[in-house]
Amino acid sequence: LRIGNAQDYEAMTGVTVLLFDHGAKAGIDISGGGPASRETPLTSPITADNPLNAIVLSGGSAFGLAASDGVMRYLEEHGIGYETGFAKVPLVCQSCIYDLSIGRSDIRPDAAMGYAACQDAEHPHPVSGILGGGTGASVGKIYGRDKATKTGLGMYAVSIGDLKIAAVVILNAFGDVYNPATGEKIAGPRKPDGSGFFDTLEELYKFSQRTDQFQHDPNSKANTTIGAIITNGAFSKAELSKIASMARSGYARCINPVGTMADGDSIYAASIGTVEADLNVAGTLAAEVMAEAIQNIMFRSRS
Repeated sequence: LRIGNAQDYEAMTGVTVLLFDHGAKAGIDISGGGPASRETPLTSPITADNPLNAIVLSGGSAFGLAASDGVMRYLEEHGIGYETGFAKVPLVCQSCIYDLSIGRSDIRPDAAMGYAACQDAEHPHPVSGILGGGTGASVGKIYGRDKATKTGLGMYAVSIGDLKIAAVVILNAFGDVYNPATGEKIAGPRKPDGSGFFDTLEELYKFSQRTDQFQHDPNSKANTTIGAIITNGAFSKAELSKIASMARSGYARCINPVGTMADGDSIYAASIGTVEADLNVAGTLAAEVMAEAIQNIMFRSRS
C-alpha cells in the first residue's frame, strides 16, 4: 500500500489515493443516501474477482470523479492494470465528498490532481490533517457552511500478531462529532457567541416541526464521510464487505446523526495480504481503527 495526496488550498479541495502495487481484493459498505462514486460494482462478490489497483478518495462532489482519469494514466504508464491482451486497464474505485461550498466551487479535483497524488505516493508519508481529499471537509453544516467546524483526513493503524488493519477516512458529515471514550462533543455547528456547538440532532427534530426553512437544507447532498479499511488478512470480497459494514460502527460511535439522506457515507475494505484471520476479529478491529482515525482528524485539524 502506498498513500499519496494532492490539494489546492485556494480552491480548498484535493485527492487522496491508495495504490496497491500488487492488487487488492475489496468490498464496500454504502450507508448514506447520496454517494458520488465510480466503479464500485468491482467490489461486489458477484462480479469477476479481479484485483483493484487503486482506491481514490476526493473532494469535488461528482465532478471530482475526473481524478481517477489521472490515476489510471499513472498506473498505465507504470504497467499496472488488468491485462486484456491489447492494453492493461487499471481498475480504480473512487468516492467523493461534497466540498463545493468552501474555497472555489469552480475548481475541482481533475486528472492532473489525481496524477499528482500518485506521484506523491512515490514517497509515502501517511499523515492526518487538512490535506488530500480532506482539504475541504467540514462537519455540522445544518446552519450553513459559515457555522460548520473544519475537519480533514484521518488515519490510524493497529496490529495483533501478524494481522494488520489500517483506516483512512475523510470526515465531511452532516452530524456532530463526539469522542466515544468520553461522550464529549468535539465538533458541530458553532454558536455565534463562541459558547460551543448547537446540537444537530435537536435542531433536526425542531426543523421537522417548523414551516420556515433553515439557511441550509438538511436534505441536500452536501455531506459525506468516506473511508477505507486496509488489512493484510486474507479475505474474500464478500467477507471484506462484511468488514466494511462492521467498520461503519466506528462512524456511529463518533458521528450523530449518521448515514442520513444528506450524507453519502461509504467505506471500502481492501485485502492486500495472506494472513489467516478471524472475520469477527478483523471487523471489530476495523470499527476501532475507524473511530480512532476520526479522532485523529479532529486533533490534527486543530493543530
